Amino acid sequence: MDAFLEQREQRGLLRFITCGSVDDGKSTLIGRLLYECGALYDDQLDALEADSKRHGTQGDELDFALLMDGLSAEREQGITIDVAYRFFSTDRRSFIVADTPGHEQYTRNMVTGASTADCALILIDATKGVVTQTRRHAFIVGALGVRHVAAVITKMDLVDGTEEAFRRIEADVREVAAGGGFDHVCIPVSGLRGDNVTQRSERLPWYDGPTILSYLESVEIDEERMQAKPFRLPVQWVNRPDAAFRGFSGMIAGGVVRPGDPVRIAPTGRTSTVERIVTYDRDLDVAVAGQAVTLTLADEIDVSRGDVIAGSDSPPEVADQFEATIVWMADDPMLRGRGYLIRVGTRTVGMTIAPLKYKVNPETLEHVAATRLELNEIGVCAIELSERIAFDPYVENRDTGGFVVIDRITRQTVGAGLLRFALRRSHNVHWQSLDVDRTARASIKGQRPCVVWLTGLSGAGKSTIANLLERALHARGSHTYVLDGDNVRHGLNKDLGFTDADRVENIRRVAEVAKLMSDAGLIVIVAFISPFAQERRMARSLFGEGAFVEVFVDAPLELAEERDPKGLYRKARSGELANFTGIDSPYERPEAAEVTIDTATLSAEEAADLLVSFLARSEVIS
Repeated sequence: MDAFLEQREQRGLLRFITCGSVDDGKSTLIGRLLYECGALYDDQLDALEADSKRHGTQGDELDFALLMDGLSAEREQGITIDVAYRFFSTDRRSFIVADTPGHEQYTRNMVTGASTADCALILIDATKGVVTQTRRHAFIVGALGVRHVAAVITKMDLVDGTEEAFRRIEADVREVAAGGGFDHVCIPVSGLRGDNVTQRSERLPWYDGPTILSYLESVEIDEERMQAKPFRLPVQWVNRPDAAFRGFSGMIAGGVVRPGDPVRIAPTGRTSTVERIVTYDRDLDVAVAGQAVTLTLADEIDVSRGDVIAGSDSPPEVADQFEATIVWMADDPMLRGRGYLIRVGTRTVGMTIAPLKYKVNPETLEHVAATRLELNEIGVCAIELSERIAFDPYVENRDTGGFVVIDRITRQTVGAGLLRFALRRSHNVHWQSLDVDRTARASIKGQRPCVVWLTGLSGAGKSTIANLLERALHARGSHTYVLDGDNVRHGLNKDLGFTDADRVENIRRVAEVAKLMSDAGLIVIVAFISPFAQERRMARSLFGEGAFVEVFVDAPLELAEERDPKGLYRKARSGELANFTGIDSPYERPEAAEVTIDTATLSAEEAADLLVSFLARSEVIS
């Protein structure tokens, strides 16, 4: 028994994905594969028989699709809308299959399944041939680094098993594979009858290639390939159970490591030597890609979560600006200039989307000019990170080159992508240290640098209050400057319109200018509608504790519209002005502003006095 269990442990684990257009037979194929591999328990077979009678579409026969279509919504509609995972094994190998949905609107689910797959089965209905979704999925699996693809021509029973139908589709697949850049085979099958699933079919005598199972048992596993790559261990946890032990835990993302190997810590560049490779029950003499281990080092050096322990002879690159491919997975669009979080390996840092270079039409591979990405769209853009990180290009290592994009406010995953390469300016542009800092500049002015950020609807009174506040501070001898929304659009931001993307970029630029003025020791008064909470939070993140004061200039829409000092509400109501905040573009009210001013009850002069008092209490001014 021990020998049997050890032999089972030594089998490789292949992760593969099934994808294709709607109703191409994915679930039926995988259900048949599980059944013929003996991967179903008696109770599962009993449940399948009962479900086939209740929900099935095959009369008295077993409906194998029901094994994968686990959601009640899928069973009612007869489609797969979520990613269903199944584990099974044979004598040669273990498998995890991700059965992914075929509808275009569920492309993000397909991306999730493909992100960890070693190979892909793209199913093509023999009665339809290569369709738009075939090309879409081929592009995605190629972009995500899935190098091995089987084009599974299903429902061969519906074309009488003719070789001519198969060869015609095979020629189209060859063209698709050339654009996707992956190795491929074409396998004719009938999931319903079991042709070429695990056994060569006598009904297709002209075919002499592999069956689905023989292909899966022989295709290269990514972990085996990664063992030949440079050593990488992204640190997930600094393991310090007591004062005598300090180890660094994580999953090896590439290469091989042994005690005595010299290593380099990225991005810091510190070096040491591996002392021990520790697991839960014993020390190892060697560890390889795919294993979770804890390393101890010979030297007491600073290593933190998110750092990468690498072979000293082949360390990863370090940069903070990249060209990246992103698949957008959120209902709200990806906007240039908006701040997000990015997680690469075990490290999470801030990220800003620089102007989008183009989005890709996955059916034609055409590069299309764009300023935003909508749900399920794929684009190439430059990204800027708040810190330098260690990375490998995605084509070299999917673990240290792949990433997810996280919304700063909701903490939801909104995108996934791959790092293509570091931008040249990431290495050539460095921060120049200066002897005179913001504290020194402020000390000769007798004040503490601060940004007072006034936000609210058009007509709420922001500019009026900002002007009166600056007059009051100037009279007290304070050094100030007002950044007003309209004034800035005459120069710095004259190229921006009023779309959501332009509003995001408008605030990003102003926040950066305010930071520079704050570093000059000034009290900066910003009067912008700044309708989106995420951008106001981004602006706040640029400043230290107490150096950013958010002021909500609160006026009901009815009152602001009644004032309408510039006639903008009237134009918006008549359709002359699009994307106007409060009318056809949203305003997100602050939830935790330091100061709220109700201009329905306070005059502009009283509001300015209130802010002067607040700044005095906060010791911004004396």
